[in-house]
Amino acid sequence: MSTPPDISDQLRRGIAILGSTGSIGRQTLEVVRRFPDLFEVELLTCGSNTALLTQQAAAFRPRCVVVGAKGKVDAVRAELSPLGIEVRAGAESIPEALEMKAIDVVVAAMVGFAGLPPVLKAAERGLTIALANKEALVVAGELLSGVVARTGAKLIPVDSEHSAIFQCLEGESLESVDRLILTASGGPFRDRPVSTFDTITRDEALAHPTWSMGRKISIDSATMMNKGLELIEAHWLFGLDPERIDIVVHPQSLVHSMIEFIDGSVKAQLSLPDMRLPIQYALGYPTRLPCELGRIRWTEALRLDFAPPDTLKFPCIRLAYEAVDAGSTAPAVLNAANEVAVSLFLEGRISFNNIPLLIEDALDNVPLTSCDSLDALEWVDAQTRRHVTELKRATAN
Repeated sequence: MSTPPDISDQLRRGIAILGSTGSIGRQTLEVVRRFPDLFEVELLTCGSNTALLTQQAAAFRPRCVVVGAKGKVDAVRAELSPLGIEVRAGAESIPEALEMKAIDVVVAAMVGFAGLPPVLKAAERGLTIALANKEALVVAGELLSGVVARTGAKLIPVDSEHSAIFQCLEGESLESVDRLILTASGGPFRDRPVSTFDTITRDEALAHPTWSMGRKISIDSATMMNKGLELIEAHWLFGLDPERIDIVVHPQSLVHSMIEFIDGSVKAQLSLPDMRLPIQYALGYPTRLPCELGRIRWTEALRLDFAPPDTLKFPCIRLAYEAVDAGSTAPAVLNAANEVAVSLFLEGRISFNNIPLLIEDALDNVPLTSCDSLDALEWVDAQTRRHVTELKRATAN
């Protein structure tokens, strides 16, 4: 897709994609491919999918790639060395790779707590961060917000819900906002009786009715923990107390979120459900780029339904509100317990019903501490993972 020369001159940006082989990373590269005169890939990272990483590197020619699986690094080096691409080993080398001066925008698409250190590094550098990693703000909202305020880094949300709120806030003062309204598809079990939840299979939980997402995020949608995490993220992104953030189920997934103002007016952002749109918005911000993705057909019959979520059926929403109200490191405990519980479910070691039970037990029993440093958060994360793993082991005996 061609872009007017004046926009090209203003927007030329070097992009780092952390988690380039995941769903968000792959879609980000689709956007980059459509705008070769605007975006140049400088850094790609992956965990273990080195086959796809090397394909991406050969196509986009970044200066550097980082491979999390150290045992696969030599093979990647052998394949990419003729292209002059530097290859680094281990996720711990990502923050150092982010020192490259050519990087302007960091797409934070790594899943889970592991994505936090690179996000903090990008914020320390004062870079623009296209944030798709929920956990960075869920776990370290206070810490990350402080760094952003000090360095002038920009956080541009990539989640469709937070991107919608971000877009609706353009030209508005936060003082005029009464409530934020996060929409949720309701996931694959929106209409399924809770009495059958103990028989839910992994494949059923991974079959999201609207979005194409990674495995962990798909399970979070099925439990509706994704909305709980987004609640905490919205609290830190937009500075509103949790009691002023509502969650509503909207099965059509056309309204991506809304703002209610103090005069009762409501502003919403609508589009077809396609993650490439919020990705493109984040990469080009503050310029809105042309897009050839699908459009809502307003001249045809259209239905928009909204309903409150069933928190008895989906207790993870309640647990998220409780964690953000508790403050301190409670959201970090919530996140770590959820990551372990989701992994156990995907491995077939616990039932779907047990995911919120393990999370609630961790919130009740893992001691809270200060959250003023990465070391403190890493300690809490490790303690929570150990607690949930040992609890599962004990209940299995």
